[in-house]
Amino acid sequence: MCSPDMERVTGINLSDSKISGEMFNNFSALTQLHHLDFSRNTLKGLIPDDLNRCHNLVYLNLSHNILGGELKLTGLARLEKLDLSTNRFHGEVKFSFPAICNRLVVANLSMNNFIGRIDTYFDGCLNLMYLDLSSNKFTGNIWTGFSRLVEFSVSENRVSGLIPASSFSDNCNLKGLDLSVNMFHGEVPREISNCKKLVMLNLWGNKFSGPIPSELGSISTLEGLLLGNNEFSRVIPESLLYLNNLAVLDLSYNNFGGRLQEIFGRFRQLKSLVLQGNSYIDGLSSSGIHKLTNISRLDLSYNNFSGHLPAEFSEMVGLKFLILAYNQFTGPIPPQYGDLSQLQALDLSFNRLSRSIPPSIGSLRSLLWLMLANNSLTGEIPGELGNCSSLLWLNLANNQLSGRFAPELANIGRNPTLTFESNRRSNVMIAGPSDCLVTKRLLTMDYSPFGFIYTILTRKICKNVWDQLLQGYGFFQVCVKGSPVRKYRVSGYLQLSGNQLTGEVPSDIGKMQHFSVLHLSYNQFNGELPVEIGNLPLVVLSISWNKFSGQIPREIGNLNCLQNLDLSHNNFSGIFPTNLNCLNELSKFNISFNPQIAGQIPNIGQLATFEEESYLGNPLLHSRLLKLQDPTVPPLNSGKQALPGEEESEDGFWWKALLMEYGCGMAFGMVMLCICVVKVEPKWVVNNVEGLHQLKAVRPWKKNGSRGGGRTI
Repeated sequence: MCSPDMERVTGINLSDSKISGEMFNNFSALTQLHHLDFSRNTLKGLIPDDLNRCHNLVYLNLSHNILGGELKLTGLARLEKLDLSTNRFHGEVKFSFPAICNRLVVANLSMNNFIGRIDTYFDGCLNLMYLDLSSNKFTGNIWTGFSRLVEFSVSENRVSGLIPASSFSDNCNLKGLDLSVNMFHGEVPREISNCKKLVMLNLWGNKFSGPIPSELGSISTLEGLLLGNNEFSRVIPESLLYLNNLAVLDLSYNNFGGRLQEIFGRFRQLKSLVLQGNSYIDGLSSSGIHKLTNISRLDLSYNNFSGHLPAEFSEMVGLKFLILAYNQFTGPIPPQYGDLSQLQALDLSFNRLSRSIPPSIGSLRSLLWLMLANNSLTGEIPGELGNCSSLLWLNLANNQLSGRFAPELANIGRNPTLTFESNRRSNVMIAGPSDCLVTKRLLTMDYSPFGFIYTILTRKICKNVWDQLLQGYGFFQVCVKGSPVRKYRVSGYLQLSGNQLTGEVPSDIGKMQHFSVLHLSYNQFNGELPVEIGNLPLVVLSISWNKFSGQIPREIGNLNCLQNLDLSHNNFSGIFPTNLNCLNELSKFNISFNPQIAGQIPNIGQLATFEEESYLGNPLLHSRLLKLQDPTVPPLNSGKQALPGEEESEDGFWWKALLMEYGCGMAFGMVMLCICVVKVEPKWVVNNVEGLHQLKAVRPWKKNGSRGGGRTI
C-alpha cells in the first residue's frame, strides 16, 4: 500500500508468503508505515529494535511465526491492533504494557511463553476492547478490570485465586469471558449477572466449587455455558431453563453421580449437551433426554451408564454427534439409529455391546465416524456399510466379528463432499476443552499421521483441526497416485484389528483412495495380499498376526508416504522385495516370523536402519550386518548339518543330552507337584488358579493392549 501521491509506503502485507529467516532491520526508513502484516510465515529471532521507530504504525500482525525473545515495543504509541499469537515470545509483558496502551483496541498475545502477573499492566489501556492472553504461563491473580472489555481470555495459564465480585461492575460490557484451564477456586460470584450482554462464559478446568449461580439464568443473551472439570454441586438451577438462547451446556467432569437429573430432559433449546466424565449410573430411558429434538451433539461418554442403548435416541432427528463411549451399555445396537439421517459421528466404543452391527447403519450417508471398538460385537461386518459414502474413520477393533471382508466395504468414504459442503455452510458451534478430548480420541492419535498434531495440546489447535476435518480441509500432506506432488487432503483410517475375520482381502480395497491408515492385524485373513493395495495413499499398513501367504507385493514399494509397515507373523513366501528399500520415510518396519521368505536384506538404505527384531524368525533371510537367528529355539548344531553316516558333532550330542535331562526333570517335578496339591492344596495354588479365572473373565476389556498392538481408540 502506498500514500495517495504514490511516493511513500504506508502498508506492507506479506502474510502467508513462505518467508523465513530473521526480520528486516530498517523499518524506520518507512516513516509513513501504518500497516505491517508478516503473519503465517516462518520468521525467527527477535523483533528488531528499529521497529520501535515506526511511530505511525497502527496495525501490527506477526502471528503464526517462530519469533522469540522478550517483548519490547515501547515506541508504538499509536498502535490500535496488535497480534503476536502463536510465536515463542517469553518474559513479562511489563516492558510493553502500558507503554503502548493509549490507542490499543485489540491485543492478541496468545500461544506464547509469557510469564509473570497480569493484574496491573492493562489498567491504562482505556480503549482496549479485545484481549487474548490464552495459552501462556501467566501467574498471580486475575486482572480485575476485564469487565469493561468486550472479550477477555486468559485460558490455559496458571492464574489462581478467587474471582472478586467487584470484577463484575454494573456497566459490564463483556460478551465473551474465558477463564478456562487455570487454578481459580472458590464460588463463582453471583454478580456475574451484571454482564447482561454475555454470550459465552467458559469456566472449564478450574477448582470452582459450591452451587452454580442461579443468577446466570437472568443473562438472556447467553449462548454458551461451559462449567466442566470443576467441583460444582449437583443441583442444576431451574433458572437456566429460561435461557432461550442457550445452545451449549458443558457440565463434564464435575463428579456428578447417581441417576441422570431429569432437568436435562427439559433443556429443549440446547444444541449441544456435554456430560462426559461424571459418575452417572443406570439407564437413560427415564431421563427424558431423548426429547431434546433440537440437539445436534450429545456426549455422555466416560460415565457408568448401563442397560440397553435407548432406541428413543432415533427421535432426536437433528443429532449429528452421538458420543456414548466408555460406559457399561449392554445388548444390541438399536437398528433405529439408522434413521438419524444427519448423524456424522457415532461413538459407542468401550462398552459391552453384543450381537451384530445393524445393516441399517448403512443408511447414514452423512456419517464420518463410526467407532464401535472394544465391545463384544459378533457376526459379519455388514456390506451395507459400503453405502456410507462419507465414512472416512471406521474403528471396529477388538470385538468378535467374523466372516469375510465384503468387497462392498471398500466403498466407504468414496464421496464425503456433500457432508463437508454442508458443514461449511452451517454456523460454527462453540467448542470447549471437552470437545478437544473427543477430537483426540476420534483421530486415534496413537497412530501416524495424526500424532504430531498434539505435540502442543491447546484448545485453539484442537478447534482448528476439528473445524478443518468437518469442512473437508486436509491438515497434512498425503501422496496422490500418479503425481509426485503431495497434497493437503482429508484422509481416513480403517481399523479392524483384534477380531476373527477370515478369507481373502478383496482387490476392491484399491478403491479406498481417501484412506491413509489400514489396520487388519490380529485376525485370520488368508490368501495373497492384493497388489491393488499399492494404489492407496497409505501412511500406516499393519496386517500382522494373520495367515497371509504368497509373495509380498512389490507394489508396496510404491507407497512413498509409508511410515509404518508391519507384515509380521504371517505365511509370506518367496524372495524378499528389496524395492521396499526405497521407502525413505519408513520409521517402523517388521517382517519377522514369515519363515518362508528368502533373500538378502540390503546392506545400505532404509531397511538397513532397522534392528534384528524387524527380521527375526526368518531362517532363509540373510544379512551381512545383522546376526539373525530363531530367538525361541537354540541351534542344535553349531556347524554344518550332519550327513547320513557321519557321526554327530560333540556340540550336537551335548544339546541332545541337555534336552533329555531337562525333559526328565520336568516329568519328575510334575509328579511331585500333583502329590503335594492333592494332599495339602497349598494356598498359593488356589490363589493362582483363581487369578487365572479372573484374568480370563476380564480379558475382553484388556485385549486392546494384548491383541491390538497397543491402545486402540
